[in-house]
Amino acid sequence: MRTERDVIGEIQIPDKALWGAQTQRAIENFPISGLRFGRRFIQALGLVKRACALANSDLSLLDKELGEAITRACDEVIEGKWDDQFPLDIFQTGSGTSTNMNANEVIANRAIQLLGGTVGTKNPVHPNDHVNMSQSSNDFFPTTIHVAAVLALRDELIPALEHLRDALSEKARAFDHIVKAGRTHLQDATPIRLGQEFGGYRTQIEKSIERAYSAIDASNELPLGGTAVGTGVNRLKKFPQKAIDYLNESLGTNFYEAVNHIEANAARDSIVEASGQLKTIAVSLTKIANDIRWLGSGPRSGLGELRLPALQPGSSIMPGKVNPVMGEALIMVAAQVISHDAAITQGGLDSHFELNTMMPLIAYNLISSIEWMAKVLRAFTDRCVVGLEADEERCRETVERNLALATALAPVIGYDRAADISKEAYRSGRTVREVALDWKVLPPEELDTLLDPSKMTEPD
Repeated sequence: MRTERDVIGEIQIPDKALWGAQTQRAIENFPISGLRFGRRFIQALGLVKRACALANSDLSLLDKELGEAITRACDEVIEGKWDDQFPLDIFQTGSGTSTNMNANEVIANRAIQLLGGTVGTKNPVHPNDHVNMSQSSNDFFPTTIHVAAVLALRDELIPALEHLRDALSEKARAFDHIVKAGRTHLQDATPIRLGQEFGGYRTQIEKSIERAYSAIDASNELPLGGTAVGTGVNRLKKFPQKAIDYLNESLGTNFYEAVNHIEANAARDSIVEASGQLKTIAVSLTKIANDIRWLGSGPRSGLGELRLPALQPGSSIMPGKVNPVMGEALIMVAAQVISHDAAITQGGLDSHFELNTMMPLIAYNLISSIEWMAKVLRAFTDRCVVGLEADEERCRETVERNLALATALAPVIGYDRAADISKEAYRSGRTVREVALDWKVLPPEELDTLLDPSKMTEPD
């Protein structure tokens, strides 16, 4: 153990730790959930600290040698070399100051090592004076949230959504000739092509992709430069844009400086907006997964219009049972995303005067939502959607026995007469076609034309 001192007093720190006194105090103060920030967020911490060091060097605020050492240390954080040095629980100080200081201390101590110094001495690199130069936790931490979210959306969620969209497009094409019963209120409705159903799912995902891009747009405005309360105290006027330029140059992003730093420091409205888009995507995914589960239900007592890939035994007691496990996993993740959005919304409400004080929770929930959805989408697409098959015989059976076929007769014989035919078909167990022929409501040739299910799937 080594002894370090801060404004509170002395504290013992493990010899191998790159963190310092403030991180150690947070470790001891917040042994709460065991939940920690993951790779994406730690990467973003390093990216923002690196951009700040480069900007401070350009502005001649940071000595060149120190700046280069800090930048090298940041590169190692970005690469994931020091992930084990970020041990803090997400339930901590609401501004994220503990995690900001964790980053400052790790980067400072690693820079000290690179310069041949002794860890813990704050010489020649100081975590506050050098690594945190021109920043405050209050603008640095939300900036890191935005950067992590944009990268996760761009590099993980949107590609996963595009992958699902393409798989659904292929199924829409392959299933387009199959006519089946439509269903509304979980009851028989007029015919629809299975390909049309899957085309609807594809459009939901296309809209989800648009929503993911909207979440990026909401996150592109960065609070960096507001420092403590949004006034920019202790930083030069040119600093934010220089740092943001470095971010955009290295990442290929479109970040820009906040229009109003008071608002950008004080409120997390943009993250609430982005989370709302994720919630909507989760709702769409739940609809699609549930429909596929229902359409594949059975194999003998359900709808049975789809055959889902058999991936694993579904019961510890019922031999041979196979369950729609990929859809269930997707629905569970979607439910968690919706719950995360509720917490993020509550977190957004905890903005008082010049600062929000639920930022670590907001950060963890937002990034988790993006990453978990991306991962489960890949699994759902590859292990369920790609392998879906249609039971064409079952689809023909359900559409032929569909009582809603009487709808096509209504414009010719009237709504009430068509309803009587439907009720009689249900009472007698016959089809609408059989009752209509028996009642001689129209010539057989005209009935064949009107009751052709495929013609009911498009307007005249």
